[in-house]
Amino acid sequence: MQELGQELKYLNAADPLLCETSLLILPHVLGDFGDYNQFLAEAEATVSALGLEGVLQIASFHPAYAFAGSAPNDVENYSNRSPYPMLHLLREASVTRAVAAFPEANEIVDRNMATLRALGAVGCRELMTRD
Repeated sequence: MQELGQELKYLNAADPLLCETSLLILPHVLGDFGDYNQFLAEAEATVSALGLEGVLQIASFHPAYAFAGSAPNDVENYSNRSPYPMLHLLREASVTRAVAAFPEANEIVDRNMATLRALGAVGCRELMTRD
């Protein structure tokens, strides 16, 4: 949590032309998805405590990521899976600009899901385990 706080402060203070986004990759901790979800709640509270709500946001990724209401093996879960637990720190203003620049941004999610369905869970697992 301390490293997350430091990275949030760094990204907030950094010139967006020099540092637009940040990844916090956690290869040695939070392997259990339940623990990771609890950590995410604390991470969001850290964003708020630093006064960065509406300024920075966290996109979350995990090897066992599962959306609420989905089965663990649902292929759609792979859109948020990564080899290691990971937090992607984003500037909200940048996300807003990107969505405005690409009016069909909502279609990206649909295309991603169609690609995941075409790959299937087996194909997604193979991609995740490649060296």
